[in-house]
Amino acid sequence: MKPVLLIDFGSTYTKVTAVDVDAPRLLGTANSYTTVQTDINDGLADALLKLEQTTGKLDFSARYAASSAAGGLRMLASGLVPELTAEAAKTASLGAGAKVLKTYAFKLTEDDAEEIKRINPDIFLLVGGTDGGNTDCITYNAKVLAEIGGNYPIILAGNRNAARTCERILEGREVHITENVMPKFGVLNIEPAQKEIREVFLGNIVKAKGLTKASELISGIMMPTPSAVLAAMKLLAEGTKTQRGIGDLVAVDVGGATTDIYSVCEGLPDDPRTSLKGLPEPYIKRTVEGDIGMRYSIRGIVDAAGIEKIAEIAGVSEERAEAIIDMFAKNTDMLPYDEETQAVDEALASMAVRVAVTRHAGRLEEVFGIGGLKLVQTGKNLLNVEKFIVTGGSLIHTAHTGRIASYGFYDEEDETSLKPRQAEVLVDRKYIIAAMGLLSEHYPEAAFTIMKEELVKDGISSK
Repeated sequence: MKPVLLIDFGSTYTKVTAVDVDAPRLLGTANSYTTVQTDINDGLADALLKLEQTTGKLDFSARYAASSAAGGLRMLASGLVPELTAEAAKTASLGAGAKVLKTYAFKLTEDDAEEIKRINPDIFLLVGGTDGGNTDCITYNAKVLAEIGGNYPIILAGNRNAARTCERILEGREVHITENVMPKFGVLNIEPAQKEIREVFLGNIVKAKGLTKASELISGIMMPTPSAVLAAMKLLAEGTKTQRGIGDLVAVDVGGATTDIYSVCEGLPDDPRTSLKGLPEPYIKRTVEGDIGMRYSIRGIVDAAGIEKIAEIAGVSEERAEAIIDMFAKNTDMLPYDEETQAVDEALASMAVRVAVTRHAGRLEEVFGIGGLKLVQTGKNLLNVEKFIVTGGSLIHTAHTGRIASYGFYDEEDETSLKPRQAEVLVDRKYIIAAMGLLSEHYPEAAFTIMKEELVKDGISSK
């Protein structure tokens, strides 16, 4: 047996997972409250004690960790045009596992400058202009950032013709230059920026988050938790050298404050005559709905779905649904305690899934042009995705996981949305996906085998 320990320092819980990589299998999981306000190692020690009660004492051959503690990797980004370079910056940041607090477009204003100073992000991604194109915007914004001051690193991933000028403007600051996220009009090049974000995370953010001491106990490099999830999703979809992947997939993680959506597929139109509008979609895509969460962002679900719909699904009056939601909002650690509160909780989770997947998926619409009626696709086509992976407390601690997940499928009431037509629901009931992403960096075969074994088939393919 060759045991490996995988650690996820979350904002609320520190989760530990023990696996055997020789005969790939899950040995045990445990969690404890993250003690980032005091010493993050205290929470880790508590989780390890709980794990030992399940697995017995293990001599780990390696320890790998991910972290979203203290709010995760907080990023701001600015670009030239909202629909182009600013959107490309956002896509690069999300794909690197960051939490994008805001994306600015055009020249930064005085109000923007004050907001950036107040937020004081972990990293600022500065982009703008295609290579050889506009340099005014990115150089102006570099001057604004220089005047603001601050200790956060700045990653330059814009017009290559302005990179050195911006670096000189930002003299005295930590600046990292990488390739343009949009070197040509409509062409994305986000991987170099994503790699640079991760390198900065490893070099700076681990220290800033108070994880230095913890990192001394770890044999592998830390990464942002969403990066680990992205790695796991890619591995699960594509497989390994010896094992076939499960194919295109969508994954949904409904949390207390946000809902994260991941998709692994090309997402191109079914009909080659359909034209694409907007930026090309990344093969591996992550979006974060910061206003959709089961407790801290519970009002965002109500605003998006409507109290009438939530009450209808739960089978209670609107007044009673509102009272229960208010109780959850005021007591963010509260769990459902009877059939009625359970029904409202599940209705909220159903709407969180519907809203988040709808926002992540693309749309197919009819438009009139010079040649008559045409089909135009914006965003990613998920209609043919056949695997739908879910996790998050409200989905895994219920007997109705499949029913809740099915709200992320195609809905005739919203016929232009390109959500999956139907899919097999797989459930990460033991919260192992991030851990398997970590493991995949070193033992991809073992990580893939364990995921296929542990992701429970829910047995529901559609509503």
